[in-house]
Amino acid sequence: MFGLNTDIGIDLGTASVLVFVKGKGIVLREPSVVAINKDTGKIIAVGEEARRMLGRTPGNIVATRPLREGVIADYDVTEKMLRYFINKANGKKWFFRPRVMICIPSGVTGVEERAVRQASVSAGASTAHLIEEPLAAALGAGIDIAEPSGSMIVDIGGGTSDVAVLSLGGIVCSRSIRVGGDKFDEAIVRYIRKEFSLMIGERTGEEIKVEVATAVPEKTPERVTEIRGRDLITGLPKAVTVSSHQVYNAIAEPLEAVISAVKEVLEMTPPELAADIVNKGIVMTGGGALLHGLDILISEETGLAVYIADDAISCVAQGTGKALAMMNVLPKQKSGKLFKKVMG
Repeated sequence: MFGLNTDIGIDLGTASVLVFVKGKGIVLREPSVVAINKDTGKIIAVGEEARRMLGRTPGNIVATRPLREGVIADYDVTEKMLRYFINKANGKKWFFRPRVMICIPSGVTGVEERAVRQASVSAGASTAHLIEEPLAAALGAGIDIAEPSGSMIVDIGGGTSDVAVLSLGGIVCSRSIRVGGDKFDEAIVRYIRKEFSLMIGERTGEEIKVEVATAVPEKTPERVTEIRGRDLITGLPKAVTVSSHQVYNAIAEPLEAVISAVKEVLEMTPPELAADIVNKGIVMTGGGALLHGLDILISEETGLAVYIADDAISCVAQGTGKALAMMNVLPKQKSGKLFKKVMG
């Protein structure tokens, strides 16, 4: 049984949820997908089990993602999903309501912030603290954000990409765009429909991205993969072969949006901190950082060294856990506050 002060850090992502338990590390890593019976409103499956149902459910069952572009799209389902994950992480009923730290994109509105806080308290948290994703990602990547020195982080998640320059425990300048792994998947689905008259689902789009997508096609050996879907002309099942160069054409637009965000933040960075970033380089985190060649592309576009954090997918969740442990150590900044709290 956990002690009196149970702490949980949650990376509440558009694509997946990671749960960090104090003293145990990351105990849960599941897709943020929920399957619901439309007739009864009852939840049938959550996480990986629900993800396998995406695009394959009968009429009365819908598999849905309650978070879109980094924010809550369906409050009730998100609350139930959070409750499920908190209980599953514990493995038994909570005797004491835990303190919870949840990360949010740096560009969320006050309304979106309140929705996350209320959902976490309703799901069983005694107190809910919020931390902005770039801060959590930097902590998880092992960056000492308390130093009077500039560090740049690029966190590319499923729904959002957060670019920020950090110093003295706070965010100096940042840009959050609602472009992430999901937008890459959607772009691939649209391209396949346009070029091959073939309808595929988002899951297949994601598989194509993982298998053959690249951000630097001229420096990558040509790779191909066979995909199957429904022919829009005949209505019959069909298989086609796509290459990495074709997939690059599909994702060029969201890639450009990420590069533009990085350049915008660099342009806003004060000169002294810019000098620090030249020395240190840029650190990339999040699942999107693993897109083949994206680090090379950002390095070419900015002229800076770019590093992918160890276990990039887990950085934000690790950071939420570290932030909980550091709450009594780090000073709360007057600007770019490190933590935001609500009592249950």
